[in-house]
Amino acid sequence: MLELMESELTLMAVHAHPDDEVISTGGIFARYADEGIRTVLVTCTNGEQGDGPGGVKPGEPGHDPADVSSRRLGELRESVAHLAIAHVELLGYPDSGMAGWDANADTGVFSNVPVEQSAARLAALMEKYRPQVVVTYDENGNYGHPDHIQAHRIAIAAAESTGIPRKFYHTAVPRAGIERMMDYLRSTGADMGDFELPDDFGTPDEEITTVVDVSAYFERKLKALEAHASQEDGIFLLRMPDDLQRQVLGTESFVRRFSAVPAPDQETDLFAGLR
Repeated sequence: MLELMESELTLMAVHAHPDDEVISTGGIFARYADEGIRTVLVTCTNGEQGDGPGGVKPGEPGHDPADVSSRRLGELRESVAHLAIAHVELLGYPDSGMAGWDANADTGVFSNVPVEQSAARLAALMEKYRPQVVVTYDENGNYGHPDHIQAHRIAIAAAESTGIPRKFYHTAVPRAGIERMMDYLRSTGADMGDFELPDDFGTPDEEITTVVDVSAYFERKLKALEAHASQEDGIFLLRMPDDLQRQVLGTESFVRRFSAVPAPDQETDLFAGLR
């Protein structure tokens, strides 16, 4: 049985919150599932620090963390169905909130749990599923969110302690793509509300090793994003014009952190060298 598990091609993505699975990895989940590759999503927190009904924020009247968690986990189930993710593992840690939020001070939130403790739980899942490919965020969690940074830390620790993944990737947002998107929005006079990004947001294009075409899965990816309706205020992509949505969601980019198999410098397949 162990030999069979090790021979079955498997993708594991380690994400921080319900909804994180869609933008950077929803396409690869759907594509690789259709190609017969087993897909595993690990979601580290329950998303309690997300928006409540009507967009109410944590700490404001009407924000009930337990209710938010329940709603978001329900939305996650719907999203997963659109993406045909075969296995979902919930670590169940409390959401830490954005950097600087009051929740950061709670010793029980995910970002404050000792890395060795949560990494051991993730390592057990790697032992269970034997993923050849593991995907998570970069060292800064892509944009500095404490839970994303912690997800990165535990994924690295689990991969190193088990030695199981053959290839390990960070999700990436190409900086040039971000610039094109912002230029487009400004040129069309789109209502951007309070949306803004730091000047250095995104991954320098020269660091990106892997770009996967997921344009055939655009509709499923969009439906998965729409499933997280309670967080619509924070999902700016849902308010973009259709043609820009297709441009942004049609490819997913990654930086290969390591590979134990020969692989080209520039890839179009996370499983290059494994099949």
